[in-house]
Amino acid sequence: MTAAPVDPPAGNCARFAARPLTVGGTAAAAWRSALANAHEMDVADCGEVVVVAAHPDDETLGFGAAASTLAGRGARVRVVVVTDGSASQPGMTPKQRRRLAQQRRHELRTAAKVLGLPEPIWFGLPDGDVSAYERTLTDLLTGVLAERPGRTWCAANWRGDGHPDHEAVGRAAAQASLRSDAVLIEYPVWMWHWATPDDAAVPWDGLRVMPMAENAVGLKAAAAQCYRSQLEARSTGGPPVLPPFVLQRLLTVREVVFC
Repeated sequence: MTAAPVDPPAGNCARFAARPLTVGGTAAAAWRSALANAHEMDVADCGEVVVVAAHPDDETLGFGAAASTLAGRGARVRVVVVTDGSASQPGMTPKQRRRLAQQRRHELRTAAKVLGLPEPIWFGLPDGDVSAYERTLTDLLTGVLAERPGRTWCAANWRGDGHPDHEAVGRAAAQASLRSDAVLIEYPVWMWHWATPDDAAVPWDGLRVMPMAENAVGLKAAAAQCYRSQLEARSTGGPPVLPPFVLQRLLTVREVVFC
């Protein structure tokens, strides 16, 4: 008898779906005020970190300033991107999706160079359906983490971020970190949009602000501009995937992790 598939945890996907990026979301000023007294993450023993991103641009939008800062301090930083991001614009033909995947791959490489990071690793799992490949992803991430020298850190999308792919990546990274004895930290991307500073869904006790070099925000902003496919009007019509006000919020609120 074949066991029935297990549905992934609900997470905060319904909340994100109910508050799409076409509406304002929580103001950056409210988040800056909430983080004013937050503790900073101690990264003194972080000699190597694997940054896991569900889509090309998550590494920049959620952890770009931190990744650049850690690399500048001498840490070995490696980026792993799980999908090609080709489902970010609904309504595309298969040919258009292939072109978008190629474009986003080029954008990723360019953004990594801006941040001072090496060539990213690309897993190529289906965009929008990562939860169906969660076990495969866990095995792939375990292999990457296990082959690194010493005790590696793993910075991945937060398991409660609200996007199904983000949450699946977070769960897989958590399991892979347990298997390989890596230090897991989780960064939010869409939480800043749908959550609020007093939100019970946010694990405030484990929140830490990432240290940031003086030029880190500038580098993050420059890297984000590499993702023209997400910032410009969609080829299929409609507004950009990443509206200007959303990008501005991600650039003005300090990067945080949950640990």
